[in-house]
Amino acid sequence: MPEKRWFWATLTLSCITLVSAVFAAWEVVENRFFRYANYVTLHYLYITRGIASSLLLAFWAAWFVLRQRRKSEEELRRSRERYRGLLEVFPGAVILYDSSRRVLEWNASAERMYGYGKDEVCGSRLPVIPQAKTGELEDFIGRVERGEPILDVETMRQPKDGEAFEVQLSLLPFRESAGPLFFLEVTSDIRERVRWRQRMLEIEKLTSMGKMAAGTAHHLNSPLTALLIRVQMMRQRMKEDALAADAARLEEGLNFCSHFVRQLLEFTRAASMQKSPQDVASVVESVTDFFLPALRAKRVALSVDVSLGRGRMVLADRNLLESLLLTLLSNALDAVLPGGEIRVFCRQTSAGRIGFVVKDNGCGISAACRERLFEPFFTTKEPGKGTGLGLAMAKNVVLEHSGTIELESHAGEGTTVYVDFPLAGVQPVSLKVKL
Repeated sequence: MPEKRWFWATLTLSCITLVSAVFAAWEVVENRFFRYANYVTLHYLYITRGIASSLLLAFWAAWFVLRQRRKSEEELRRSRERYRGLLEVFPGAVILYDSSRRVLEWNASAERMYGYGKDEVCGSRLPVIPQAKTGELEDFIGRVERGEPILDVETMRQPKDGEAFEVQLSLLPFRESAGPLFFLEVTSDIRERVRWRQRMLEIEKLTSMGKMAAGTAHHLNSPLTALLIRVQMMRQRMKEDALAADAARLEEGLNFCSHFVRQLLEFTRAASMQKSPQDVASVVESVTDFFLPALRAKRVALSVDVSLGRGRMVLADRNLLESLLLTLLSNALDAVLPGGEIRVFCRQTSAGRIGFVVKDNGCGISAACRERLFEPFFTTKEPGKGTGLGLAMAKNVVLEHSGTIELESHAGEGTTVYVDFPLAGVQPVSLKVKL
């Protein structure tokens, strides 16, 4: 409104100035050249002055108005381009629709996020609302119509191809002058945030479980040890075979409980490490030699090749490295059937890294289970067969030694685990766990 007033004031003053200048110039001409002219001449002179003034004013006003119009159109064009540019580079999906959910505006981020092109959706009903969220959107629209904006609400949206995913939504009223009310929806993809939030909740739960497990293990360790000793003493005094078999089963159960408690204590305790240069081949040979009786008892073939690891040193705690390899071999032994095969060999992944591979031709692991293999207390074994702490502890060992652990497996096709560490004296890299 102030701009309009300024425009008309400028035009009026300029016209008055122009007319004043014309009349003043005409008076000078009249006094100089037509001072003694007759009445008719003066009459035509006045008519000519009026016509000339009118034409001049008309041309001036037309030029002034056209110039101002071109200036306004240029500003409007620049403003529109700026608006379109801001709309297209905005990182969130921006959608404008009316009360019947007919799409009027759709930016580039919405195209990338939902897979629909602008020409595909403009003029049609909003296609990204999951069926389960239709009522929620109607409620949001009603609240916006009552003057209550919707800000930073988590909900779901459905892309063109794929499953519905989590978004953060803001829904605001938008009105052009006195026109109808439209709805401006701004959404951003928060799948990664939701995933990390869930992961943090899981970590918090695991932390609480670890503290609880540590306390429980301390309380159970002493009575379990006492019970195990008494059962062993009972077996030595028993003469009847039936009672001896029952005692043997009791002893087996107590041994499992005692082993589980020890693993809990080891998992929750921050053990001190004594790192020193260790020969990878020597560690592999030591563990596989120790493991041979268990392999022979199940009639499982073992092939070992440590040629690439001979003389290659890693800075590590030998006990932890042996525990890591023993865990992987135990898992492989549990996975293979009698007559199966396990291969252990060293490999050099790069000039500065050395490691080993444990490969079996056992039952393999399904895709659903692979994602949780390194979680504490998760196991694919039957109840009473596994504690779910082996691979979690193995990952901790790898983490403590700046190594990497990768697992490849498919149901019915066996499992291969790759572990490597930086050579002694080589700058370590961060842990990588790959399934």
